[in-house]
Amino acid sequence: MASQTLAIQAVASSENSIFVGDTAIEADTELNLVVEGIDVSRPGSIMVMLFAQSGFPKEHDKALDTQILPVEHSKLSFSFTKVPSEFAIKVLHDEDNSQKVTKNWTQIIPAEGLGFSNGAKLGFGPPSFKQAKLKKNQQLGTISIRIIYP
Repeated sequence: MASQTLAIQAVASSENSIFVGDTAIEADTELNLVVEGIDVSRPGSIMVMLFAQSGFPKEHDKALDTQILPVEHSKLSFSFTKVPSEFAIKVLHDEDNSQKVTKNWTQIIPAEGLGFSNGAKLGFGPPSFKQAKLKKNQQLGTISIRIIYP
């Protein structure tokens, strides 16, 4: 019989903030995201991940929130209600619904569409948290991210 390990993360609260590990998250904020430039001729779903610095952008399991919608329109809206003071967003057009970035024949270059907050782009690797970082006090309301396809 296989055994499973369950990771438990400490969660505490203080007035209007919730702390997950060392990350403070305001409990009464909302961030709206519009994902644009979706190629509806490609199959799959749009996966949006909200990160604090930890894990961005490769460790999807460290995202504070992940939302997935089927590809039905060239523009989709998402809403996040618990947003840390500094955050970054990664958008993946997950064509094979693997919940990870599929690479092309080189096994280096992504074969699926990607988008990042703050206009960050792929270079000789993914953007850093610093390049994609947004601050909640500057970004409340609606932000847009355009998916770029290879």
